Amino acid sequence: MSGTVKRAFKYRFYPSPEQAAELARTFGCVRLVYNMALAARTEAWTLRQERVNYNATSAMLTAWKKTAELAFLNDVSSVPLQQALRHLQVAYTNFFAKRAKYPTFKSKKKSRKSAEYTTSAFRYRDGRLTLAKMDQPLDIVWSRPLPDGATPSTVTVSQDSAGRWFVSLLCDDVIEQAPASGSVGIDAGLDSLLALSTGEKVTNPQHERRDRAALARAQRNLAKKEKGSANRV
Repeated sequence: MSGTVKRAFKYRFYPSPEQAAELARTFGCVRLVYNMALAARTEAWTLRQERVNYNATSAMLTAWKKTAELAFLNDVSSVPLQQALRHLQVAYTNFFAKRAKYPTFKSKKKSRKSAEYTTSAFRYRDGRLTLAKMDQPLDIVWSRPLPDGATPSTVTVSQDSAGRWFVSLLCDDVIEQAPASGSVGIDAGLDSLLALSTGEKVTNPQHERRDRAALARAQRNLAKKEKGSANRV
């Protein structure tokens, strides 16, 4: 038997100066859009107890791009910006479900620099990955192969604090499940020592209980003897 799971395959890559500049701009725009949407949603809830969803923030993004102050958002791929809004929506969903704290603003110095691209914003052919707004594929160090026939559904580009560049490709991977080996499960119980998955139970010999009773008798006998006498030795 086999099953299909989503797996991320992470690799180092070395961008050209032009690619590094494009990614740096994208990281900055992703952080800005996330923070602006978070501020708008926080203000709406604080002032009007209004919940703003992903669709509303997406409309906000469209309006921001039309302003003179934020027109530079059009210079990068729109997909990572939309993905930032989706990640914010997930953060709010987890908060309202009491699975996480309230979302926080992204810091230029401390937050992870990353951008997520879906299939409409990258091209993967013959082991070559090209992102939107770029003419050349990334120079990736393929330290391990992708699964045979795998096609990435999502690509995440990031840069760590040491300045190293990484790309993570989310792919479908087929996992072969081993057939049942005929082994028997074992569970420790209170009424019985062991309970097997076959239904059989192993009686608890209760050695410790007998030893505890013998120890109590010995302590009682010792207490009756005078301290310092030969019988107490």
